[in-house]
Amino acid sequence: MKLPIYLDYNATTPVAPEVLEAMLPYFKEQFGNPSSNHIYGEMAKSVLEKARAQIAGLINSKPEEIIFTSGGTESNNMVIRGCLKGKDLTKAHIITSSVEHPSVLNPIVSLMERGLNVTIVPVDGNCLVNPEDVKKAIRKDTVFVSIMLANNETGTIQPIEEISQILQEYQIPFHTDASQAVGKIPLDVKELGIHFMTIAGHKFYAPKGIGGLYIKNGTIIEPLMQGGGQERKLRPGTENVPYCVGLGAASQIARAFLNAKGHERLFKLTKMFLAQLREAIPSVLLNGHEEKRLPNTLNISIPGKIGAQLLDKVKHVFVASTGAACHDRAYTLSHVLSAMKLPKEIQLGAIRISVGMYTKEEECEEAVKALTEAVKVS
Repeated sequence: MKLPIYLDYNATTPVAPEVLEAMLPYFKEQFGNPSSNHIYGEMAKSVLEKARAQIAGLINSKPEEIIFTSGGTESNNMVIRGCLKGKDLTKAHIITSSVEHPSVLNPIVSLMERGLNVTIVPVDGNCLVNPEDVKKAIRKDTVFVSIMLANNETGTIQPIEEISQILQEYQIPFHTDASQAVGKIPLDVKELGIHFMTIAGHKFYAPKGIGGLYIKNGTIIEPLMQGGGQERKLRPGTENVPYCVGLGAASQIARAFLNAKGHERLFKLTKMFLAQLREAIPSVLLNGHEEKRLPNTLNISIPGKIGAQLLDKVKHVFVASTGAACHDRAYTLSHVLSAMKLPKEIQLGAIRISVGMYTKEEECEEAVKALTEAVKVS
């Protein structure tokens, strides 16, 4: 059976063959525990540190600033809860945005129920946070700010450097969820001026269930769990060596991809897709910023059409997503598109197209034709 074209890379990516090949030995003969004080443990510890250095190389951090986690959700929770652990929540204030991923918003809502003071800054019609809104929200008791680097639904890239410059004046710790951005655009944590950054492996060709957290040296965070001394005592438990190796290998691949201007090729693909669609269906709308977006991501709406119904008609040709992947099985309105104050009709019509390293130009052209035909007959 011929599978449909895959245009849902923001939901997850395939594991790169080179990543799988790098991982395999650590399921078999090199199975040691990195904490063991013998040759098997030393071998495991060595490859763990190599992977840490590979991840650090992708984002220009120091290897010791990288903590291995199970993925984006754990990293986000670790930062939010770890920065607030032990504080009187009724005397603490944090700032976030209205378009964050549920793994940021939900732990914050949980802490709000225990008395935490929160300011949720809005976005404009392009899904952009205004740095001045962040500045206006700062209070004497503000202890933490979390603004995502790139939105998972629209791809809009936030002005993280501008926000960090504001926060540096007040010495407020700054976290950015970069789950969708790492591996897709060049990133430098020093230039960004952040204290924490979330990394999710399965968004850039590593397996599901592995991720990382950048923690700037000197930044204080409390562990959520108690156990051994692994991962600077911040994430106790025996490391998943094969998956850590996979994340390191994926980071190396992503670094080479970005150095070869692979992200520019992805931008050409999505621009071509949008241009061809606009020519065939002049009423098509782009949700999010035309230029300040992830190069691989398009969020579009066709007025008068429901995105889920259109995707159902083309599912034999290609697969994509209606908003975030977790909303796909119901006609629920996206909190991101709602925050952008888009009309309900536009929200229901939203389709997210996300291409990847393996996407071909002819596949995009085929997808445009199929979508155009579905619109005409629906």
